[in-house]
Amino acid sequence: MKRVSLVNRVSALYMVTVLAALILASAAQAGSIQASSIQTSRTQTSSVQKPLTNAVSNGIDTPAVSTKPTIPNYERVPGVAGKLSSVGSDTLANLMTFWSQEFKTLYPQVGFQIQASGSSTAPPALIEGTATIGPMSRALKPSEIRDFINVHGYPPTVLKVAMDAIAIFVDRRNPLQGMTLENVDAIFSQTLYCGAEKQISRWSQLGVDESGYRSPIRLYGRNSVSGTYGLFKVTALCDGDFKNTVNEQPGSASVVLSVASGTGAIGYAAYGYKTAGVRALALGETLDSLIPLSIDTVRDETYPFARFLYLVVNKKPGEPLPTLEREFIRYILSQQGQNQVIRDGYFPIREDVLLRQRRLLSN
Repeated sequence: MKRVSLVNRVSALYMVTVLAALILASAAQAGSIQASSIQTSRTQTSSVQKPLTNAVSNGIDTPAVSTKPTIPNYERVPGVAGKLSSVGSDTLANLMTFWSQEFKTLYPQVGFQIQASGSSTAPPALIEGTATIGPMSRALKPSEIRDFINVHGYPPTVLKVAMDAIAIFVDRRNPLQGMTLENVDAIFSQTLYCGAEKQISRWSQLGVDESGYRSPIRLYGRNSVSGTYGLFKVTALCDGDFKNTVNEQPGSASVVLSVASGTGAIGYAAYGYKTAGVRALALGETLDSLIPLSIDTVRDETYPFARFLYLVVNKKPGEPLPTLEREFIRYILSQQGQNQVIRDGYFPIREDVLLRQRRLLSN
């Protein structure tokens, strides 16, 4: 099965599904929905506190956000107060906290309530009005778009705010440096839709035969409410089924801790949760074409599991967002906001992408 970039594949699929959802909704509500411009793109909070990460702890020479004049600095404006409620992705939990803390230093009269239960909880919260912002680590599903349109009469606005990668982590003592995408499927999947001839259950099948790595591979991953789970299933398993032996965790921090705390484990999780106890494997179509996970390979989307991270909001076409929501997103899409992305161990979006997201706010 031919593979394509996760970002390109998900973005193309999302564009098609948005259009399909609009057509279905229009048929159900003929005459009740005004034409609108569609802006497209790509559990409880974990009890394990994610450590503060930076370029050094991630093992990546991460440069500061470009200081080109095209990326604006955020400037404080008067009249910003109130409360923002965020419901959604665990992957974005700490990043939302960093953004909210710095935003509150600019606007002390602003309050935040952040609930990180998984990407799948964001659309219902936005539809019901119990959240003003929905962080997501995956694109919206057709059913989620359709449900939103049925209630509000227009699609939600989706904004790209950072880049991430789904990493394959092993403990730092593991001698394995990388694996093929076919190997990834053979390790985690029971269906082998990506082309592997047989499943991989022991380290010796990957050429690792050292003391401590002679027992069956222990598998860790996210639970089904997670956007990381959904993207990994589609991209890494070619939409196949996970093995029953994958230990599902409520957050990426739990996955990383589980892999780091023992020998012979492997897990997939958001790269931003990397700690000194684990390493992210290089991946590729073949062992001769392995691609390391770095700021360059994520931002140019050559790393196989690179992805965008999103904020979803309820914005009526042709009308501005309320002042508080607008200014918070303008801060995120500024020099200061993208520096917080680096602070949290993720990757800032490219300058051209950032400027396009800012223009969506004024449409």
